[in-house]
Amino acid sequence: MNNAATLEKLKALKLYGMERAFRGILESSQDRVFGADELVAHVTDAEWDDRHNRKTRRLTKAAGFRTRAAFPEVDFAIERGLDRNAFMRLSDCSWIAAGKNVVISGPTGVGKSYLSQALGSQACGLGYRTAYFNCSKLFQTLKEKRSTGGYQRFIGRIARTPLLILDDFGLVPLDAQDRLALLEIVEDRLGHHASIISTQIPVAQWFDVIGDPTIADAVCDRIVPQAIRIPLSGMSMRAIQGQREQSAACAIPAT
Repeated sequence: MNNAATLEKLKALKLYGMERAFRGILESSQDRVFGADELVAHVTDAEWDDRHNRKTRRLTKAAGFRTRAAFPEVDFAIERGLDRNAFMRLSDCSWIAAGKNVVISGPTGVGKSYLSQALGSQACGLGYRTAYFNCSKLFQTLKEKRSTGGYQRFIGRIARTPLLILDDFGLVPLDAQDRLALLEIVEDRLGHHASIISTQIPVAQWFDVIGDPTIADAVCDRIVPQAIRIPLSGMSMRAIQGQREQSAACAIPAT
């Protein structure tokens, strides 16, 4: 048996996980001898893990997250009204499969964007295609697509994405084109795909942000009634971090 040739074949077949696992066994200084079933299980697990990790990295990159956010790194110790049990129940992403929406609301700086992107990162890890957009930038992009002729293809891609994250909704009032685009997006996704909306604006004030009462009613009716609500409160995370840094600096003894 020519192990070098086997390694080259695995690499040529793009079985990179198996190739690395088999190479590791050959190069290991341990005296352990694998049985046939153990060897097959070991290299198969390695290949599965490798493909899973590569897919997760690919989905995470394509999602366009603004910051790196990881579900296991969510800080529940900070006083911001985040229900740990309720949030942890979202970790299996069954709500995405069910096409449900999540609305994360609260004052500036309490971590709405981080939490929405942490949920998005978790979704990528479980194989769900995800798209993250800052609302203001999204509506500007949609205006540009209208003028260049790529609007329908772009909005169709949004409609087909299993998880859509709309961050900072309502910071800027919507104009006529924006509100019609928003209605088209939520209508296309209704009952099929999930969305996360993070906002400083209480849901009761969304009518004012959207502008047109009829369209606002249609949009809210498609998002709010069945949405999972995560209301946040408390101090800005930036202010808390500043206090921590100041406390740490004061704790350093003078030399």
